[in-house]
Amino acid sequence: MATVVKAKEKKLLGVVPNVFFLGLVSMLTDISSEMIFTLVPLFLSNVLGASTTIIGFVGGFTDAVDAVVRIPSGWISDKIGKRKLLAVLGYGFSTLCKPFMLLAASWGGVLAVRFGDRIGKGIRSSPRDALIADSAPASERGRSFGLHRAMDTAGAFLGLALAAVIIYAIEGTTSISLNLKTFNRLVIYGTIPALIAVLILLVLVKEKRKQEHVKAVGAAVQVQTQKPSVKFDKRFYIFLVIMAIFTLGNSSDFFLILRAQKLDVPLLQVTLMLLLFNATYVAVSYPMGVLSDKIGRRNIIIVGWLVYGLTYLGFALATKEWQAWILFAIYGIYYGMVEGNAKAFIADLVPAEKRGMAYGLFQGIVGVMILPASVIAGWLWSAISPSSTFYFGGALALLAMLGMLVLIRENRTVDGRTG
Repeated sequence: MATVVKAKEKKLLGVVPNVFFLGLVSMLTDISSEMIFTLVPLFLSNVLGASTTIIGFVGGFTDAVDAVVRIPSGWISDKIGKRKLLAVLGYGFSTLCKPFMLLAASWGGVLAVRFGDRIGKGIRSSPRDALIADSAPASERGRSFGLHRAMDTAGAFLGLALAAVIIYAIEGTTSISLNLKTFNRLVIYGTIPALIAVLILLVLVKEKRKQEHVKAVGAAVQVQTQKPSVKFDKRFYIFLVIMAIFTLGNSSDFFLILRAQKLDVPLLQVTLMLLLFNATYVAVSYPMGVLSDKIGRRNIIIVGWLVYGLTYLGFALATKEWQAWILFAIYGIYYGMVEGNAKAFIADLVPAEKRGMAYGLFQGIVGVMILPASVIAGWLWSAISPSSTFYFGGALALLAMLGMLVLIRENRTVDGRTG
């Protein structure tokens, strides 16, 4: 069995080119999505008059659709070895759907457009994450996912900044409600970066052959006739169960926006709060990814969930506008600690040839749980109080933390990788 020494690829921002360009694609796509979809709960509430239960259903159902599609998409990418092809299809379909928000005149119309956009996201996400894992050396996996999340979130920051400029130009600084003219302008301008992202993906991102999957993790080249491993580490299944519990309390972020509006925060300031959230997310993601390469992912995820639980407790108790500013900033810290590291942790646990399926299962279960989570959150909000939505989420975060502490052990190997 021959060992192949692969020439080092030129790095861009400390990562291999594929990771950088996939990060750029995600950044441009998030500019688009944040401009168009972040204020959808206010569009539903202020323009279309939808109830919080309907808003929760729209957010939860469409995220669940995204999640369900990720499972077969990841499996197919493993079978055909064409991660990039599926990513292009997914990004392209989402881009085609976005302009139809201009025609949405009811909550059903919003649901239909969001449904199509999430189908596209479901098609692309698992193959894209598997392509990142395939492209990055094992010793740089946390760094690579951390940079990808940072670039993705930088896109969200820029998208919200552009949205804030448009809102200021049309509505000024004091308006609390979103109007139709403002929303339509956001949709028109927001479609442009999504188109550019698809072009970059087509031209600059390279497919990885099956043999390269093995090289990327530092192992010997396997002959194509060798039967791949079909088993997952039992810790992977336990992690999925724990994530399901956590996500049942992690309802759509639509409710954070509604909570800020409940505190009489002007629309422009809500947008700026989301900017602050994304700024802290960007600032934390990359260093936390690098740190996880050195000390492991498990403890960082646990601490991140603690931050989440405290943030939700804060939203439950908040009574002042300034408190919302602080809470949005801390919420970004949670995302920066957990999002990239959870994906890197999965790459540590599963064989390279099964990563597409693993990410599909992970993201599928998480997304499916968002539907009941958001419906429960909407019901708690209207039937009991807005605070009860956040108490519930904080309690399940604590339960998930305990599960990670007791049930999952992270091993360290001689080359510094986690397993």
